[in-house]
Amino acid sequence: MHDRQALNAMVEQALQHLKWPSKPEGLYAPIAYTLEGGGKRIRPVILLMACDMFGGDLNAALPAAIATEVFHNFTLLHDDIMDNAPTRRGKPTVHTRWNSNTAILSGDAMLICAYRILMQSPIVSLPALAETFNRLAIEVCEGQQYDMDFETRNDVSAEEYLNMIGLKTGALIAGALRMGAILAGASNTDAETLAEFGMNLGIAFQLQDDLLDTYGDPSRLGKAVGGDIACNKKTYLLINALTLAPTGTRKELTLIMADRRIDAAEKFTRVRALYDKLGIRELTEQKASEYFDRALAALDRLPLDNTRKEPFKELAHSLIDRQK
Repeated sequence: MHDRQALNAMVEQALQHLKWPSKPEGLYAPIAYTLEGGGKRIRPVILLMACDMFGGDLNAALPAAIATEVFHNFTLLHDDIMDNAPTRRGKPTVHTRWNSNTAILSGDAMLICAYRILMQSPIVSLPALAETFNRLAIEVCEGQQYDMDFETRNDVSAEEYLNMIGLKTGALIAGALRMGAILAGASNTDAETLAEFGMNLGIAFQLQDDLLDTYGDPSRLGKAVGGDIACNKKTYLLINALTLAPTGTRKELTLIMADRRIDAAEKFTRVRALYDKLGIRELTEQKASEYFDRALAALDRLPLDNTRKEPFKELAHSLIDRQK
């Protein structure tokens, strides 16, 4: 089996060799800019890992891997518009460097290009690949819509939130793994079991992301924390705080969230103090651990030698044991 570094290099080389038309520059330059922005390339790499796990041809799986990465970056480009995010990976977002109309149209073109790249996959696998790709694409959109709906609701349950991040984050990871297995000729049962691993890992990953935005060390993370609290984002932490807090504490938390006179630093300090009082950190860590264990349990069910599963266990630990 190939190590992750080799697969990552394979993905980077393929991305560098993508040829974008020079005209109209306003359409294609933002696409090249977006894909040159770096990133962990987790999704295309795990697709190749899944194919490798079942003894498949990595070159045959490369178009699906690159299509998945182009699709992922398309979603980020549009998400940045919706979130009015000024930067992405330390660089100005497309809508900031150009404008929102350009970002929308270039994003649309990226989605179309993702399908065009996917169509370069072996024809025998295309029906199953297209079905999986379409499924994950619509689920990501559904997850984003739920996320936006939650912005105006104060009664979001923890279960609804977990469902949302399963769609928005877990679906793409699960789908990438399923496609890799399909390309290697794995059985439907094994492909779905590996996808189950990916779904649970994706949810655990997002819960860990929620934790790091409140409890992470900025000097180790390489980015600021507190953004979720600053914008009253409905995370697993905030939802549980609002649900579990006694009346007086809930009222205090609600007032802090609503008071625009409080600066971001003070708001972060006060909200995190309430989280500490309510044991929200420990609750979220427990839930993330629960989904992580579910992911490993699914992986263990695969009827493969442990040496083939070990790279996925290492990947899972690397995603969850991030800088704290």
